Amino acid sequence: MGEPPAGPSTRTLPYTLVITALVLALAAATLAALALGSVRIPTADVIQILTGNADPSPYRTIVLDVRLPRVILGAAVGAGLAVVGTTLQALVRNPLADPFLLGVSSGASAAAVSVIVLGVGAGMATTVTIPAASFAGAFLALLVVYALAREPGGGFTTTRLILAGVAVSYVLSALTSLILVVSARADHLKEVLYWTLGGLGSARWDMLALPLTVLAVGTALLIALARPLDLLLVGEEGATVLGLDTARFRAGVFVLTSLVTGVLVAHSGAIGFVGLMVPHAARMLVGAAHRALLPVAALMGAVFLVVADLAARTVAAPQDIPVGVLTALTGGPFFLWLLRRGRAREGAEA
Repeated sequence: MGEPPAGPSTRTLPYTLVITALVLALAAATLAALALGSVRIPTADVIQILTGNADPSPYRTIVLDVRLPRVILGAAVGAGLAVVGTTLQALVRNPLADPFLLGVSSGASAAAVSVIVLGVGAGMATTVTIPAASFAGAFLALLVVYALAREPGGGFTTTRLILAGVAVSYVLSALTSLILVVSARADHLKEVLYWTLGGLGSARWDMLALPLTVLAVGTALLIALARPLDLLLVGEEGATVLGLDTARFRAGVFVLTSLVTGVLVAHSGAIGFVGLMVPHAARMLVGAAHRALLPVAALMGAVFLVVADLAARTVAAPQDIPVGVLTALTGGPFFLWLLRRGRAREGAEA
């Protein structure tokens, strides 16, 4: 079985202080994201627009109709991916678990692209068909990875889990490319690239209700399940002895995490490594107990993706870089560092 997610057992900082600092960081990141971009808006004007004290101006349209929906979607996606990553790392007791690495995001993306290219439910694709297809794709991908990685004794190893996730991701990427080639329509290329690399540029007010609702409900349910998640950290046998039906619990939480991932990916495309990096940083602040960890991970994920998207909009302005490119540039080295640390621990234990 893979090693459990690492993290300090005791908090190094008061929990209220951590939450307060993260809320302030999210507010500052939001303000910066609303003010900066290809058009720079004075911070004082942004505050006046948000408080309703500004006169009608082009700035008002940019802030309220273009940037604010994008910031809200980015915060929701970052929070959701961080919460899902934290949960998956506990479910499979592996610090490398992540919606992107385990093929969950790829499954959601492949299903969404299929709906777009094939024109299934065209009249309600954005609000119903794409989120539903993304959920189904995410769930099926997770089931396949789970089945491939599971050993005869019921456990996991880091190698099997990552190899299964990478294999499923490659197959789904090939399927997505095949669908695109068969469709033979140039206008689909840009949309498929969007789902593959991830981006928040399509955010609109009328598309925020579903991801925000699913994020709020999903996070609340996972926080309510904090104790069973904590039990899984002691091991399969220990959790069973303490009264947890691990098979049924995992199945239910797999469905829930797939739903959250599918809906988020349906609105942002596949943004990788947020669910890998943020949980580790959150554990350094508040420890591994999930009742405290999940809210902190959600806030850290929101801050991280809002800042990453701000960088994506400004580093090559006026060109808008897909935010998934930047998260991969930071997440790839972090993933390699985790692998190296795991090998060092295995060598020390041997």
